[in-house]
Amino acid sequence: MIHTVPKTRCRASRGQAWLALLPLLLLAWPAQAFDTAAREAILIDFDTGAVLLDKNADTPAPPASMSKLMTIYMVFERLKAGTLTLDDPLPVSEKAWRTGGSKMFVKVDTNVTVGDLLQGIIVQSGNDACVVVAEALAGSEQAFAQKMTERAREIGLTNSAFTNSYGWPDPGHYMSPRDLAHLTERLIRDFPDYFHFFAETEFTYNGIKQGNRNPLLYKEGLGADGMKTGHTEDAGYSLTATAEREGRRLILVITGLGSVSDRSAEAERILNWGFRDTRNYALFKAGETVAEAPVWLGEEARVPLVIVDPLVVTLRRDSRDDMRVAVVADAPVPAPIVAGTRLATLTVTAPEAQPVQVPLVAGADVGQLGVVARLLSALRYLVFGPPTS
Repeated sequence: MIHTVPKTRCRASRGQAWLALLPLLLLAWPAQAFDTAAREAILIDFDTGAVLLDKNADTPAPPASMSKLMTIYMVFERLKAGTLTLDDPLPVSEKAWRTGGSKMFVKVDTNVTVGDLLQGIIVQSGNDACVVVAEALAGSEQAFAQKMTERAREIGLTNSAFTNSYGWPDPGHYMSPRDLAHLTERLIRDFPDYFHFFAETEFTYNGIKQGNRNPLLYKEGLGADGMKTGHTEDAGYSLTATAEREGRRLILVITGLGSVSDRSAEAERILNWGFRDTRNYALFKAGETVAEAPVWLGEEARVPLVIVDPLVVTLRRDSRDDMRVAVVADAPVPAPIVAGTRLATLTVTAPEAQPVQVPLVAGADVGQLGVVARLLSALRYLVFGPPTS
């Protein structure tokens, strides 16, 4: 019999062994469990990466002003690297001044600080502010758009390309909802010192006060604190959003809604569902022993199997009882064993859901028995078979 952690059942077999079968949890489930009127949509848990809703999430689509999130990412990187500061003045060209669409209302032949430009982009959705940034950081908007595309590829945005800095419609300018969600995650994780800009509800520049176009910021109790709206005829009314309640954060992207009110109502409905019907559970701490595996010809009879990283999972509240976890290893494990060596796999499964696998490693060194002891153990194995306890 193989020994495992308390409150688990186990069974031994020769060769590959199932070390534990636990009524635990799953990281994800079929995305069709919840529907939306959005043309494309994705809802993910920030901490676990679990996809709670997926509707055409890998489809490249016109992002409209949501593509400004990539422009903002480029600026934040420069700020974090110290090659740019919030107080640095950037010049306003005639091209920037003449840029149409939503505007911050910068004046030609003046200088605007990076801090004001960021607020103009994030709060006021200023196309003109994006052009100022693009020309200052890359020499031209075309060159900046190319850098946006290159950097997007580097950080894992596989279905995104840019031809301008602010989302003006162009066949070669697109982003998928999954890419927008991933970019939002990177903005939050990589630049916590600047995330507060996204929660600002108004900004005044050049005597003109404008409110943040993100409707969720004004919803009491929703927990929304970012990110960006978008709208063109092809994109429809779209939104990338994030909200946090009781320490848990969700990221949402929806596209193709028919009106401002539809966009607001649908985003609120999806986020409320995500927080209400799902939750996170912490299963194991980093370095915690999950099970034990028998050792062949070792100075110790068993070796602990530990999880390297903490395991937090997301699941629907009504599906927890149907989840299962199995720990599987090729056992017995021959000595010598070096701590940190991968020895087993923790697999989480559930009906109609893809399995999730997490590696388990040796929690300690196990030396090999001496020659005489090895011979005696081998003899006992041939005579009596594998140990049963």
